[in-house]
Amino acid sequence: MTVVAVMLVAAVLVFAIVRPRGLPEIVVAGPAAAIALAIGLVTPGQAWDEITELLPTVGFLAAILVLAHFVDALGVFTWVASVLTRTGGGNPRRLLTLVFVVAAVTTAVLSLDATVVLLTPVVIRAARALRMQVRPHAYATAHLSNSASTLLPVSNLTNLIAFSATGLTFIHFAAVMALPWLVTVAIELAVFLVFFRRDLADPIAEPVPSEAPVQPAPILALSVLTATLVGFALGGLVGIAPGWIAAAGAAVLAVPALREGLTTPRRILFAADLWFCAFVLALGVVVAGLSAGPVGSWLGDRLPTEASLLGMLLTAGIAAVAANLLNNLPATLLLLAALGPGAPAGLVLALLIGVNLGPNLTYVGSLATMLWRRVATDGRCRPELGTFTRLGLATTPLAIVAATTTLWLVL
Repeated sequence: MTVVAVMLVAAVLVFAIVRPRGLPEIVVAGPAAAIALAIGLVTPGQAWDEITELLPTVGFLAAILVLAHFVDALGVFTWVASVLTRTGGGNPRRLLTLVFVVAAVTTAVLSLDATVVLLTPVVIRAARALRMQVRPHAYATAHLSNSASTLLPVSNLTNLIAFSATGLTFIHFAAVMALPWLVTVAIELAVFLVFFRRDLADPIAEPVPSEAPVQPAPILALSVLTATLVGFALGGLVGIAPGWIAAAGAAVLAVPALREGLTTPRRILFAADLWFCAFVLALGVVVAGLSAGPVGSWLGDRLPTEASLLGMLLTAGIAAVAANLLNNLPATLLLLAALGPGAPAGLVLALLIGVNLGPNLTYVGSLATMLWRRVATDGRCRPELGTFTRLGLATTPLAIVAATTTLWLVL
């Protein structure tokens, strides 16, 4: 039965990576979940428990995707592009630093999907408009979509899944993870500046004039985003789930976006990506069949039980390896089950560092990285496996050790 469970997870992940003919991931994940139920890998009760536990997380995912869609429709990313073009002109290193700031904030507030889907094309266009090498800036959005997603519970689907297991409030989570987040972003930037030093030293053929106009800031969209972020922090204090707050922010922005013809109900429904939401639920059922068997028991026997520095480093390392073998979403589900209820918050947070930063080592580590490959290719910046791997080896182990050690010091 263990072999069957592994094969089902593998089939779901391979299909999600390849996506033949652009078919949604649920095409294989749905039948795999049904097979897991039919052959007894997962009982109906276990499947229902897994689905009900994941539903608030999936609801938030749909809401934040729609919120990001409205933010884009109302011109936030167009405004960001104009700011990057004006302030980054003439200096590739300065532009890269600005891209890091924007990508880190976008990932933290709007989640990594917004960085990949909405910010990556903006960054590529800005670099081309400034006659600069595109590679450093495009790879920055890929890396930061993963490594900058540790700051808030809403920054990554993995964080939302593990948030309740930490026992922390929204504000406490952010306070604890703030310094590790800053350390991670700083390490990534330092390595990028060295790794891409030749690209960043290239002269600009036609410098953009410093008086290039900046688009007016979309005050309404930025204000609603700020209010939504405050709502996330306050909602945890009064028991309001992040999904409801994200939905409220989206509802406020829906009015001007629809009134001004900037979007349509069809586009909004597409932005919610309901097929992917269904995939997350089905994947949870499939992985439950794996975690309930010998694999879960084997992991549980080997994971640390105390949040010492060594225990946290070991947990982060195992999580990083699991993310690159299984993809970070199923790795999170599997490792949380293996840690068991009542695991120390330090170990759960170290797990998140591993599954969030680890995917920068390989293309298959996270769905965001796989999506980034498609977006970058569409923007005529085809990713190179050798470059991605060397950059991952230069940044990821160092960032994981530094972030985890910083987390231990903070705790």
